[in-house]
Amino acid sequence: MSDKSAILVLFSGGQDSTVCLAWALSRFARVETVGFDYGQRHKSELAARPRILEKLRADFPDWTGRLGADHLLPLDILKVIGGSALTDDIKIEMGENGLPTSFVPGRNLMFLTAAAALGYRRGIGELVGGMCETDFSGYPDCRDETVQATARALSLGLARPVTVHTPLMWIDKAATWRMAEQLGGKALVDLIVEESVTCYQGDRSHRHDWGYGCGQCPACELRAAGYARYRAP
Repeated sequence: MSDKSAILVLFSGGQDSTVCLAWALSRFARVETVGFDYGQRHKSELAARPRILEKLRADFPDWTGRLGADHLLPLDILKVIGGSALTDDIKIEMGENGLPTSFVPGRNLMFLTAAAALGYRRGIGELVGGMCETDFSGYPDCRDETVQATARALSLGLARPVTVHTPLMWIDKAATWRMAEQLGGKALVDLIVEESVTCYQGDRSHRHDWGYGCGQCPACELRAAGYARYRAP
């Protein structure tokens, strides 16, 4: 049976998933994390994951005892399928199908399925992900309807309840920064700025007030604009 006091966080090493991790740590007694290596070009987000987890354990004593095992699962089938600017050397632009070329078809569906299967083995039926359809890049698998339909299918397929929490679904990036401050104070905001990776290029050489990134890709633009609104009087 699933442990209702435990939750599994889809944790990429980015801003949104770090905020979701803090959200989970403030609400659940046992919090495990799972990341996915799908052949993404921005490998620096995978490198960010252990750094963030280490700092959460060291600098947030109220959460240290709640933060449990971390898991990294290979989903390189997405790289084999290819055709996305996140897995191949393709320019990030709007595609002929009306979606950005950074869209990885089925990515969140696979993430949720793999996380639910892992959760089944770990006795965890609660998942949390950073999907959002307020400030997002037009990905159809980030929509609430998609996420909840997937949760329903997984509950049927696993014959036990699977709940997917999406605390960022209806808020913009400025509100995401505010949520981070509410959950972990300035220390959490500073941790996200310094360590999390949002940039599609995985750029760690250019430092901005909102963190590291190329400053030009859609992910950087969203993060920068949200930070500016968050910091505005």
